Amino acid sequence: MTSLDLVIRARRVITAAGEASHAVGVHDGRIAAIAPYDAQLDATQELILADDEVLMPGLVDSHVHVNDPGRTEWEGFTSATRAAAAGGVTTIVDMPLNSIPPTCDVPALELKRKTAASQAYVDVGFWGGAIPGNLAQLRPLHEAGVFGFKCFLLHSGVDEFPPLSQDELRSAMREIASFGGLLIVHAEDAHRIDDAPPPDGASYAAFLRSRPRKAEYAAVAQVIELARRTDCRVHILHVSSADVLPMIARARSTGVRITAETCPHYLTFSAEEIPDGATQYKCCPPIREAANRELLWDGLRDGVIDLVVSDHSPSTIELKRLDTGDFGAAWGGIASLQLGLSAVWTGARGRGFTLADVARWMCQAPAVPDKGRIETGYDADFCVFAPDETFVVDARTLQHKNAITPYDGRRLDGVVRSTWLRGAQVDIDAGPRGRLLTRGGQA
Repeated sequence: MTSLDLVIRARRVITAAGEASHAVGVHDGRIAAIAPYDAQLDATQELILADDEVLMPGLVDSHVHVNDPGRTEWEGFTSATRAAAAGGVTTIVDMPLNSIPPTCDVPALELKRKTAASQAYVDVGFWGGAIPGNLAQLRPLHEAGVFGFKCFLLHSGVDEFPPLSQDELRSAMREIASFGGLLIVHAEDAHRIDDAPPPDGASYAAFLRSRPRKAEYAAVAQVIELARRTDCRVHILHVSSADVLPMIARARSTGVRITAETCPHYLTFSAEEIPDGATQYKCCPPIREAANRELLWDGLRDGVIDLVVSDHSPSTIELKRLDTGDFGAAWGGIASLQLGLSAVWTGARGRGFTLADVARWMCQAPAVPDKGRIETGYDADFCVFAPDETFVVDARTLQHKNAITPYDGRRLDGVVRSTWLRGAQVDIDAGPRGRLLTRGGQA
C-alpha cells in the first residue's frame, strides 16, 4: 500500500457494521484502510485516541438555515460552519430561505455559492426552493446540483418564500418526478392553522394550540396522496407530531417513496417544561408534550423516522422578543447546530440506544455522496467524541452568531474533542477549508 498520510487508532470506532477497535488509514483526504487496531500501517502522522474517546464519522446536517446573503445579522457561513465544526458536523446542506434572495433560481444559487466559498469551515451543499412561479426553474436548479427542493404549505415566516397551493404542489411534484428529484416539505396545513385559536402573548399553551397536531396530520396526508399520484420522492421535514408516523409507515409499505426526519429539540424538550414567555423555545411546528416525545423516540427505534437534523434556524436576540415573551411576535426557530450530537446522545443513551444508532441517524441517513461513513473510499471526515464527559451549555461560548438557545444552562452528555475534514483537523484559527458540494459530489 502507498504510504498513508494519517492513521487514527481507536478502541472504539463506529462503522456501518457497528462498533469495534480499528486503525483507520487516510490517503489524499479519503479513507484508504480500515484495519485491526494493532495493524502495521505506514503513515506520515499517527493519532492514538484516548480510552474515553470514540471515532465517529463526521456528522451530516442536511437542515441548516445559514441566512447568507441577506440576513447575515442572523447567521452567516463563517459562524454557521464554525458552529458545525465545533459540534462534530463536517457537512451541512443549506436551506433556500431565509437568505435574500432565496435559492429559487440558478443565479441565486450561484450567488450563494460565491458567498459561501471563502467562508466555509466545513463542506456545504444547497437545497433549492419550490415557490409559486418558479416551476421552470426547478430542472435547471437540479442540473446545477441542488440536493432537492423545499416547499411550504403555509406562510414560511418570510414574504420572499411563499407557500404552494395544492395545485402548485401537484405541478411541482410532477415536474420534480420527471427528472428524478426530491421534494422536501414543511408539512403544516394552512387552513387548519387559520382555524386554530391565535397565539396569546406569553402563554406557551396558547402557542401550542395555535399549531395543532391536526395541521401536521392533514399536510402529511396531502403530501402522501400527491406523491402516490405523481411518484415523486418526498421527505417530511422536522416531524414534531407522532400522530403522522403510522401514516408514513403505511404509505411506505404501499410503495410511496417517502422519508422523514425529526430534530434534537423535539427529542429533548417537552411542552410541560417550557415556561410562559420563554420564546427561545419557539419553533414551528412546536415542541409538543412529553408523551409525544417518547413516541418520536419509538419512531426512530422502528425506523419510521430516518434521520435527525438540527433545523438550525437562528435569528437575532431581539427577534426572539425575550423582552415581552410574546410567542405570537417572536421569530420561530431554534439555534442548535453545535449541540445536536450531544443533545441526541443525552436522550438516546438513557433509552437504550447506542452510538451506532446515533451515527446511523445523524451521519449515514442523510446520504450525501462520500460522506457520513467510516468506510474505504469515503471522505476522511471524523468526529472524535467523548461520550461519557458532560458539560453545561453556555450560549455565550457557542460559535453561532447570536447567543441564544433553549439549551442554555442544560447539562448534556458527550463532548466533541476534535473534528476532522478530509483527513485534517479543523482549526478555526487556521481559516476555512471547506468545499462546496453538489448532489453528485464536489462542485
